[in-house]
Amino acid sequence: MNFDRKSLTDEKLLHLYNRLLKPRLIEEKMLILIRQGKVSKWFSGIGQEAIAVGVTAVLDQDEYVLPMHRNLGVFTGRDIPLYRLFSQWQGKANGFTKGRDRSFHFGTQEYKIIGMISHLGPQLGVADGIALANKLKNNGKVTAVFTGEGATSEGDFHEALNIAAVWELPVLFIIENNGYGLSTPTNEQYRCENLADKGVGYGIESHVVDGNNILEVYHLLSELKVSMKENPRPVLLEFKTFRMRGHEEASGTKYVPQELMNVWAAKDPVENYKNYLSQIGVLTPDLDTAFKAELKKEIDEHWAQVQLEPEIEASYEAELNDVYKPFNYIGITPLAEKENIRFIDAISNSLRESMQRHPNSVIMGQDIAEYGGAFKITDGFVAQFGKERVRNTPICESAVVSAGMGLSINGYKAIVEMQFADFVSTGFNPIVNLLAKSHYRWLENADVVVRMPCGGGTQAGPFHSQTNEAWFTKTPGLKVVYPAFPFDAKGLLNESINDPNPVLFFEHKQLYRSVYQEVPKDYYTLPLGKASLLKEGSAVTIISFGAAVHWALATLAAHPEISADVLDLRTLQPLDTEAIFASVKNTGKAIVFQEDSLFGGLASDISALIMENCFEYLDAPVQRVASLDSPIPFTKALEDQYLPKARFETALLALLAY
Repeated sequence: MNFDRKSLTDEKLLHLYNRLLKPRLIEEKMLILIRQGKVSKWFSGIGQEAIAVGVTAVLDQDEYVLPMHRNLGVFTGRDIPLYRLFSQWQGKANGFTKGRDRSFHFGTQEYKIIGMISHLGPQLGVADGIALANKLKNNGKVTAVFTGEGATSEGDFHEALNIAAVWELPVLFIIENNGYGLSTPTNEQYRCENLADKGVGYGIESHVVDGNNILEVYHLLSELKVSMKENPRPVLLEFKTFRMRGHEEASGTKYVPQELMNVWAAKDPVENYKNYLSQIGVLTPDLDTAFKAELKKEIDEHWAQVQLEPEIEASYEAELNDVYKPFNYIGITPLAEKENIRFIDAISNSLRESMQRHPNSVIMGQDIAEYGGAFKITDGFVAQFGKERVRNTPICESAVVSAGMGLSINGYKAIVEMQFADFVSTGFNPIVNLLAKSHYRWLENADVVVRMPCGGGTQAGPFHSQTNEAWFTKTPGLKVVYPAFPFDAKGLLNESINDPNPVLFFEHKQLYRSVYQEVPKDYYTLPLGKASLLKEGSAVTIISFGAAVHWALATLAAHPEISADVLDLRTLQPLDTEAIFASVKNTGKAIVFQEDSLFGGLASDISALIMENCFEYLDAPVQRVASLDSPIPFTKALEDQYLPKARFETALLALLAY
């Protein structure tokens, strides 16, 4: 291994050695503790330390790093107190996740480290979002994100590289190619000679680097950091390295040929660098001993400190209170002047006024810039707000949602438009596993609104007509809004954008241009989690949301003799159970009307809640009316049969006659 110090001082050379030693000695301690049963799980980075140490040695303290679970050198390189790391690994309160997640599945704004999720790929998109925020701030900062050679096969890897290339984002994409994805060797993972070659297809500068040579890592990264500040762009770096332990300690390394282990053992980044420093007279045996003694003392003292910390006590209140970031509604009342506008105009007006109110907001989506989006909701926005804040995206929903999370982390509000709600399936993972869980895991909120044009009635077929709210109402950490009227749509979307938590905002396409209402011209908000009582009656409670609200009202218009409470939920998560129970206790009968297919839909949960909480008030079983349990078809006759509009009247009359 050839080392070239270039202009580095002796002091800097020794500093890098000390930085390399620290994670190695911590790991050696952990391997002893895991054999003693004092640590439950460990993902070793022995043999790969030079990469993490080199990255953190080059980046500024306020530049974000997104590491993996073998990058202990990132955390020690940012000088996180060891007792906090040990507390995290032991599930103690002084850790970063309050015992809710293990090892390196956490982040910390204090140290500008954003931890991984086990799905790997989304963190690359998060890095895009962080870098986009830096670019919008024009602060010259670089973002570094780690991944392994295995994760380069994930779609998120390709989506994130493509977005970074198109938007010229200053991201260092760092691939630690350590030879195996758990036990799968590289020849079973990809066919290109070097993973760095994949950068060529995206128009990205790329490099292959000896990941075990700390000076090669440090010099290249130092040059790139200066260059990227002057010329912001993404760079793909493939670091050739090896992990000398198993994927995690329980898996072992029996699948690795011993000859290969011997080759890489000879390339140990710590020992080789130590020998180099000794050869050039910078490191003496006494100094090396002193370094190790000081580090071991620090490790032992901090480990002992953590053993005195109490175990976390489980608390229902504490757990549930951290699912969402606390946010108090402060209502903004509109002025008297109103205009008669369509549902689609209300959405557009809300977005425009919110963009004015929040200069740190960014809208992202396919064709939303000059074209104005598939439904022309953002038509004219580029002229008013510029392409930096109204951003066309490639067709890559997953990385765009993840980028929204990155924007939020770095101080922005993200509004993501799904061209159709159906397409959210390709962005499902970051919504339910990243946005929804981040505040609970490490108290980092996701200030992201995902707009969802949805619903049937337009003969658009199975890929453009779903109303898929139930995919998200069951996921703790998400808020789900589904208005039926222009007034509600504007006020609720304004509040959704204000809310620092992730919100899925459903907009029924059939309502866009068919429903008009008097709506205030100026900015106002409506609270999330509050249903609207549209009609009052005594015979039955009709509970609905979205287009089904209008179908229910049309049925009642044809039957003026029916005295009914009509409750428009407006928000599905959080659900206004107080309003539901109060109405049912008043009428004694309830029918829940949804457009989604029946099984597993929201109507089932509402029915169960009513049965559990209002049983003694009921004069009949709760009824559910919903679409057929099939995909939504295209032809009008089939779609009309699928949708529950025609079946509602029969069910309602039968319930009243019970």
